[in-house]
Amino acid sequence: MPGFDDSRWAGLSGGYRIPYDPRPALRRLEANWRDEAAWSELWNELHHQADVGEASYAAVPALVAIGRSVPERGWNFYGLVATIEAERHARDNPAIPNWLVDEYRSAWAELLSLALDELRTTRDPYVVQTGLAVISLAKGLTKLGFLISGLDESELDEFLDESAAWQEHYDADRIPRIAER
Repeated sequence: MPGFDDSRWAGLSGGYRIPYDPRPALRRLEANWRDEAAWSELWNELHHQADVGEASYAAVPALVAIGRSVPERGWNFYGLVATIEAERHARDNPAIPNWLVDEYRSAWAELLSLALDELRTTRDPYVVQTGLAVISLAKGLTKLGFLISGLDESELDEFLDESAAWQEHYDADRIPRIAER
């Protein structure tokens, strides 16, 4: 990852395909990992209607470096990095800059470990969903990671009804969750 004093940050484009420097928002997360305004800014600027840019890719190793020191990273962390990685494969999005490829790959290797560790203890359904997306993407299961990261509850219900006649054949209320046994 380029250090925060590296001048390359200033010339990177975000999801709107215009220059965006995520360092101020990343610094706010260093000070307060739960800073919702910083997360909102990063979501808005690093990803826009399936578009990501070089700033999006550079933010991933920075987020991992910051996130490794917090005990619970949360759905914003996993969801944002999963979205960036899934959208990286879109034809219209730029490639990862050569100078960033190794750091980006290393960040994804660490993301796999972070997600696996956090999934052992979390009960937050959004962390489970986005953590599973990260695991899928880190294992090269791009389509599965894309699917998991992008579905909300109503879309999941619709998908299950269409593909498995879920409401007709299954009664989720009748079956206690394994964790509740």
